[in-house]
Amino acid sequence: MGSFDMRAKIFEVLIHMLLLFTAVPVHECAHALTADKLGDPTPKAQGRITLNPFAHLTLWGSLMLIVAGFGWGKPVAVDARNFKHPKRDMAITALAGPVSNLLMSYLSMVIYKILISHAVIGSMSDDAAEIASYVGVIFLMSMYLNVGLAVFNFLPLPPLDGSKIFNSVLPDKYYWKVMQYERYIMIAVIILLYSGLLDIPMTFMQNIVIKCMDFLTGWVGLLFPAA
Repeated sequence: MGSFDMRAKIFEVLIHMLLLFTAVPVHECAHALTADKLGDPTPKAQGRITLNPFAHLTLWGSLMLIVAGFGWGKPVAVDARNFKHPKRDMAITALAGPVSNLLMSYLSMVIYKILISHAVIGSMSDDAAEIASYVGVIFLMSMYLNVGLAVFNFLPLPPLDGSKIFNSVLPDKYYWKVMQYERYIMIAVIILLYSGLLDIPMTFMQNIVIKCMDFLTGWVGLLFPAA
């Protein structure tokens, strides 16, 4: 039993590392590309419109993602003065990151459902079917973790994306007061993650999103019935 648990833990860490090198770069690149399209050349000038993971990763954010399943990349520098509508465009830029993860989770669930379908499994040898099932589990985990990353970043706490979306509707005097305590709030978020106090609300929100994903990919089950 102990050996099985160890293999499962190693597999989980490897999946988290896969997410680190896929979901995080897509998330940060989405921020950079959106800001560029809205008129701010800063991310492009800093080389952030790329899927190269090493342009987007941070030490602590990467460790948190590997260990806890929730983490963050290097924030994309954005100069709101270059936007025509600073608050609105900043919110749209912030929204682009979590939305990219939701799109990745949707695609992952589609691929997972296809891989476990009778049409795929039934046409393979036993060995090939076993490999397909393992790959399916990887995409299933990718779906869960991308949803987790999106939900985590939607939290209205600095410096997460949700705070930039939420702050776009705050009067300036309150916005700048919140930003003054950004570093301390982030430390508090890390403590809450480690303590497990965020597990219940995070799991609740993730389950809602996953049910929506399952519903929105229902067409896959009609075309590719599960084995």
